[in-house]
Amino acid sequence: MTPKMQKFLAECRDTEPFLVVDVDIVEQNYMTLRRLLPLAKVFYATKANPAEEIVRRLADMGSSFDVASMGEIDLCLSQGVTADRISYGSTIKKRSDIAAAFEKGVRLYAFDSEAELLKLADVAPGSRVFCRVLMECEGAEWPLSRKFGCSPRMAADLLVQARRLGLEPYGISFHVGSQQTDLGQWDKAVAQVAQMFTILQEADVELRMINLGGGFPARYRSDVPMLEAYAKAISDAMTKHFGNKLPEMIIEPGRGLVGDAGVIQAEVVLISRKDYDEDRRWVYLDIGKFSGLAETMDEAIKYRLVTPRDGGATGPVSIAGPTCDSADILYEKADYQMPLDLQVGDKVQILSTGAYTTTYSSVGFNGFPPLKSYCI
Repeated sequence: MTPKMQKFLAECRDTEPFLVVDVDIVEQNYMTLRRLLPLAKVFYATKANPAEEIVRRLADMGSSFDVASMGEIDLCLSQGVTADRISYGSTIKKRSDIAAAFEKGVRLYAFDSEAELLKLADVAPGSRVFCRVLMECEGAEWPLSRKFGCSPRMAADLLVQARRLGLEPYGISFHVGSQQTDLGQWDKAVAQVAQMFTILQEADVELRMINLGGGFPARYRSDVPMLEAYAKAISDAMTKHFGNKLPEMIIEPGRGLVGDAGVIQAEVVLISRKDYDEDRRWVYLDIGKFSGLAETMDEAIKYRLVTPRDGGATGPVSIAGPTCDSADILYEKADYQMPLDLQVGDKVQILSTGAYTTTYSSVGFNGFPPLKSYCI
């Protein structure tokens, strides 16, 4: 937590939970990625945190942007991003949205099915397209399911078909899973993609790009490798499987750019026990799954918590949100400990919450307002 963030938290008088993001940290993370992976183009995963201040800062630094909707396209354009720096990376797009994006100048699109490819050929003629392949996502704390991607065999056939339809078969994309902790996953994925490049070359389709997706981490409870190790794993995999004939490379960091730049300040609403003889306390905060902490689902993302009473004796707790929904339990099995002298009304700071919090915050569930955000 930077001194600037500490000062803001100390002075802010909001009575509802809020997120504060230090945009300077986002800039530093971007510059570090550019230094470590100089051959890769950065396409910020806008969905991680679409705050105008973040988009504008990254746009000014030359970043490109991965988007998933017309709303995100319009946001990027409004902040000075040119259309040639936008990748419409969702594989699930309305025909009307593709047409609107094409009209605004977007010429780079993802797909993973024949139906999507046919829509692109019809309303975005001549565009560059890349096909997303399925990945297992082993080692990811927030895995991505079979909802996205297709088999390598199908992807190869679809890229051949893309050329016949008048599109430019530009490349292949994959995603090894968000908050990936197993560096070997990139080697497995790149090996598979390199084979596809060869197969397609034999079919007279010359691909030019590999989209390595995201997976770069934020700092939660568990230790993760340093960013330098991720960059080395990616560089080694690319050199191992492509040699000196490296294709263009795209990376799509989201969490890795903005996660550690944010802190949520919440408040303890209630502390209780479920039985006289039970040691475990239940700590209820004024923020939960429906107001920004959706990634605690299945206790997948384990945030670090800071209280004003840290340093003394602690005891086991279950941590829950304030709503009347029984699913709104953040941690019950993850062995969280909190100070025994924690009091109702104490502030709790939830670290590394710059990504996937405001964007997951519901609008008005149980009458609680969506998560407020400040960029400083």
